[in-house]
Amino acid sequence: IFTAISAYLTYAGVGNSRRTVFLFVTGGWLISLALHEFGHALAAFWSGDSSVVDKGYLTLNPLKYTHPFLSIVLPMLFLVLGGIGLPGGAVYINRGAIRSRGMHSLVSAAGPIANLICALLLALPFWILRPDLDFMGFGGHPYFWSALATQVFLQITALGINLLPIPGLDGYGILEPVLPDNIVAAMWPLRQFGFMILIALFWYVDPFQEAFWTSMFRTMFSIGVDPSLALLGLQTLRFW
Repeated sequence: IFTAISAYLTYAGVGNSRRTVFLFVTGGWLISLALHEFGHALAAFWSGDSSVVDKGYLTLNPLKYTHPFLSIVLPMLFLVLGGIGLPGGAVYINRGAIRSRGMHSLVSAAGPIANLICALLLALPFWILRPDLDFMGFGGHPYFWSALATQVFLQITALGINLLPIPGLDGYGILEPVLPDNIVAAMWPLRQFGFMILIALFWYVDPFQEAFWTSMFRTMFSIGVDPSLALLGLQTLRFW
């Protein structure tokens, strides 16, 4: 409801547009965060972990996935400073109950799959209304369309980040079940440093930054959303 109201206010141009864009984008991001973690939980349930039901992970209640630092501070910091969609929820899966290696990979992949679905659904209005948007200058609602493009961009960056094969991220979780035991053992201590490794890559490794952002922009174009519109939305949501 909160996100729907802020979307309407942004579309109608009611109130301070920068603030309504901020509320619209962050509200949508929280919904996608819940869907990402729900994806993990649902795949775990299908794969044999019934404990996710008792933990409330199948309720789509964002509070069930909340970790004070991982869920709020870190994702908002990445969003505000870098315009990066960093899923920060936390679901605790009983990996011992998962029935096979393939299902272990599926549980890890389910979150990024949810981000991909969100990105495609959010891009759908651009596919349907593209001629009208081009002709009418975004239908007279540039703040709304830039905010929607920003949400697509956040989903794409979340997908890209999560698929990186860094211990602690979903990309590594997808690969881990098929890796040799000695490599898994060597990588295990690095899981607690996954976010630090990620931050170091973005802040200090220029070739990584260039390759990552180039691939993100190309992906945006491939699904019919202009990344420059998303960048405009990112600038707008920083209302302070």
